Amino acid sequence: MQADFLLIGQGICGTFLSWYLQQAGYSVIVIDEQHNNTASHVAAGIINPVTGRRIVQTWLIDEVLPAAWNSYQELQAVLQVTTITQKDILDFFPTPQMKEAYAKRYAEDTSYLAPPVNTDDWKTFFNYDFGYGQITPCYLVNLPELLPAYRQYLVKQGILLDEHFDYKQLQTAPDHIRYKNITTGKIIFCDGLAAATAPFFQLLPFAPNKGEALLVRIPHLPKEFIFKKGMNLVPWQDDIFWLGSSYEWNFTDDQPSVVFRERMTAALQQWIKMPFTILEHKAAVRPATLERRPFVGFHPQHPAVGIFNGMGTKGCSLTPFFARELVAHLQHQAPIHPETDVQRFRRILSRQDL
Repeated sequence: MQADFLLIGQGICGTFLSWYLQQAGYSVIVIDEQHNNTASHVAAGIINPVTGRRIVQTWLIDEVLPAAWNSYQELQAVLQVTTITQKDILDFFPTPQMKEAYAKRYAEDTSYLAPPVNTDDWKTFFNYDFGYGQITPCYLVNLPELLPAYRQYLVKQGILLDEHFDYKQLQTAPDHIRYKNITTGKIIFCDGLAAATAPFFQLLPFAPNKGEALLVRIPHLPKEFIFKKGMNLVPWQDDIFWLGSSYEWNFTDDQPSVVFRERMTAALQQWIKMPFTILEHKAAVRPATLERRPFVGFHPQHPAVGIFNGMGTKGCSLTPFFARELVAHLQHQAPIHPETDVQRFRRILSRQDL
């Protein structure tokens, strides 16, 4: 088999990079061993333009937000599934300090914020003492349908191999790579956390963190918004909501924990005014980075070996933007954003003994 590119992984990174490579006229082969506990499969899919206790705008959001919407719409037209919808966030303030922070931010800059006309209009459904603010626009990516649909899109083309990638079978040269019976010009690792412990890029400053979520059935709760109060309550499908997530930097495994389940259950009981049923408990480890910036580009000593990884909690928003940027780099030698270009770690990667 021959192709221009071999991509490892078909999470959100592998999905968009393979899509834009093909749109640019390149041929690709994707290797992905299917697992249900990867970060892309467990994530809620929220694209939120603000972040943190000070409600600051997220990095590059003015460029990233419209690019993300357009990219998901492109895939939607091809896959014939709903890939993205606007779901604004109703942010219920857990403390008076958070209410003050929202008001201060709105007084300085109204971008992406919209105070409610009546702060009591959700009292039928929720317990809250300090009001709420609206964050708009926010988007919800339909990962449960998007990723399987795109996988089938690759399968129909005969370019997806559902198997474990074995580094021992990989042979690299400056201008090509060989893997088993495959010869390609370049290989790009889009395999999330696996890259943090594998050859080539294991010296990069990954900072994996564990996230957990519950799938909860809540009949009669409206689904036109994402609800937030120290946790996110996200419309999923039918009367099921995604509840989470945690950010654990010190963890011993990637499995669901009793502590998280009990803590989320107690918090939800205090927050909503209706019965609910816990259906499923999920967990995964995110491929975050110390700098909170992605890793994009090619190894300084192995120019045929690349990485597209480290999107962390912003994968659904950042991935389409930087996938197009990487393809533009390959096509036209356009520069990679300096805060994401893996060449910023040229010195440490050049010390690696492979």
